[in-house]
Amino acid sequence: VQLQASGGGLVQAGGSLRLSCAASGRTFSNYVMGWFRQAPGKEREFVAAIQWRGSNRDYAESVKGRFTISRDNAKNTVYLQMNNLKPVDTAVYYCTTREGNWVYTDQTQYVYWGQGTQVTVSS
Repeated sequence: VQLQASGGGLVQAGGSLRLSCAASGRTFSNYVMGWFRQAPGKEREFVAAIQWRGSNRDYAESVKGRFTISRDNAKNTVYLQMNNLKPVDTAVYYCTTREGNWVYTDQTQYVYWGQGTQVTVSS
């Protein structure tokens, strides 16, 4: 399974970015896709995740109301729309996926990871 993340960049506080993650090589029929992030000197943390064949999704409390995760099944792509960005959102954002239908927030439950895309929010 290959995950290709894109869309990161430098933005001012209050601005928006949309991350994309395209998946390929996946053979299982039911799975979950998610986003985690890791800021300098901190552990990687959960951001959002979505079922591929359902409506269930979950968000970290710190991004609720500002970030929206969505998917395009035809394109095998998951998106993370990030609005009202804050300097604390600065991190490398990683796309991930796992087989199954349960939306986990624990990174140890995810098997496949993309290379990460840098998001920097200036104050």
